[in-house]
Amino acid sequence: MSALTILTEFAAVRWFRPLRTRAAVRRRQSRLLRRHLRFLRRRSPYFGALLERYDFAQLPMMDKSVMMGSFDEINTVGAHRDSALAIAIANERSREFDTDLGTNSVGLSSGTSGHRGLFVVSKREREAWVGTVLARTLPRGRVLGHRIALFLRADNSLYESVGSRAVSFSYFDVYADMAENIRRLQSYRPTILVAPPSVLRLIARAADAGQYDVVSQKVYAVAEVLELADAERISASLQQPLLHQLYQCTEGFLAHTCERGVIHLNEDSVLFEREDLGDGRFTPIVTDLRRRAQPIVRYRMGDVLRSRDEPCPCGSALAPIERIEGREGDTLVFRGLDGRPVPVFADLITRALLYAEGFDEYRIVQTSARRLEIGLDIVDDQTRRSVETEVYGLADRLGCERPEIVFTAYRRDASVKLRRVARTWRGGVR
Repeated sequence: MSALTILTEFAAVRWFRPLRTRAAVRRRQSRLLRRHLRFLRRRSPYFGALLERYDFAQLPMMDKSVMMGSFDEINTVGAHRDSALAIAIANERSREFDTDLGTNSVGLSSGTSGHRGLFVVSKREREAWVGTVLARTLPRGRVLGHRIALFLRADNSLYESVGSRAVSFSYFDVYADMAENIRRLQSYRPTILVAPPSVLRLIARAADAGQYDVVSQKVYAVAEVLELADAERISASLQQPLLHQLYQCTEGFLAHTCERGVIHLNEDSVLFEREDLGDGRFTPIVTDLRRRAQPIVRYRMGDVLRSRDEPCPCGSALAPIERIEGREGDTLVFRGLDGRPVPVFADLITRALLYAEGFDEYRIVQTSARRLEIGLDIVDDQTRRSVETEVYGLADRLGCERPEIVFTAYRRDASVKLRRVARTWRGGVR
């Protein structure tokens, strides 16, 4: 592990690359894109062939199926899909995560789509990633002496190898017994806590019960969509004036929350194209301008983001967004009174449930054209009526037929990412 690479990246992101104007952002992206395309022509058989036929803006978009289907031709480090997949699966099953593919790290990603993906990252890319993440997350005014607790689905020896007296990391396996994790967390007393919202909710409950009393300098939500109700509950219980977010996935480190509480796209290293969904919402198509071992080029994420019109008072020219709302494929579809399909974005229905009472945990799944299954941790007549009132009210405001609601007991599955709103039905409204 090269401390020099980490420190260089940290200093560049933190102090020497402020990017205060949109023109500066565009100049940097143009420069990095030209350099990246030259590299791809030389080193990636897949993109080399495409760039003989197309300009960048005309390249066909990628997704997880394309990545997995052409893995051997896309990557530039000679990794073979079957060998990399075998190592990644063995690491997952052993929960050790200490076997690499040469100098490259490999791993699996399920994301929220449920489809298995495979990623490979070079040593230099890992080091640059650490420097960037530390620059984005460490509090202003203090960069030394931090204890960072990471609740992750998969460990990586990267974190421990970075650890020093300046910054130490401790990994907590989200599959492990959560009561024991919280006891360890209490002893570790993190200055920075990073975990999925579903895990932060459990830590918040422990704090409410007097079993956890650490007040970290920063708390970050990662890996899952952060709903407004969850953010309020976690912030209050963990005594955080602001709950931060990191938009980090297999496809890259895409966004972060600034000191003013606004989410910014990491446009200093990632190029974002926007597929408009209407009402300020868009699906990002990303090109990581610095990732070379496994190039991410015009990759359609399938997430729903909402734009922010006002500039951020922090002064950064990196594009601000209002919210990360979830997966496009999990947008519910109600039937309009005129028979047309009406998309109901996750943010709309979770906001409606903010006003319902009598429960704490919930999950909404659309299982057919007119049927919602709503899991609640408390199911009684009061909660049923309260939830029905809000869901039916939303349908009425949207000019839609009221869906059938079936109530079930809420069950948390720690083995998968929490999706408060999901759609398993894939048909069309008739």
